Amino acid sequence: MRSLYGDRVYVDSCGLAPGEGLDPLVQAVMAEIGVDVSTHVSQTFDDLDPDAFDLVIALTTEARGRAEEMARGVATQVEYWPLRDPTLVEGSRQTVLEAYRETRDILAARLKERFGPGAVLAPRGVVD
Repeated sequence: MRSLYGDRVYVDSCGLAPGEGLDPLVQAVMAEIGVDVSTHVSQTFDDLDPDAFDLVIALTTEARGRAEEMARGVATQVEYWPLRDPTLVEGSRQTVLEAYRETRDILAARLKERFGPGAVLAPRGVVD
């Protein structure tokens, strides 16, 4: 989201449980398109201020339930964009990386569809 829309929007992300650091395969597939996520810090819903968001996009049914719970009583919309979890894909490193790339590309396409074109993500970096 940041690579597409920069500072035009406030964006944050979280998971359901505290993480142990960023998945190295996420770092690898994002680096392929020129996005450095190495400084990303894992956080959970409990770390976020529900009043800070107009929209929460949940990618799993569990996250959807937690987002709806968080949004209760505040003016926050929740959208559910179910995706296949690439961490569950088995096979060679190349097969798993392809699953991560697919997830990355589906998310980018959905973001552009929902919010407009933004920047163009290219293998050598982000180009406006």
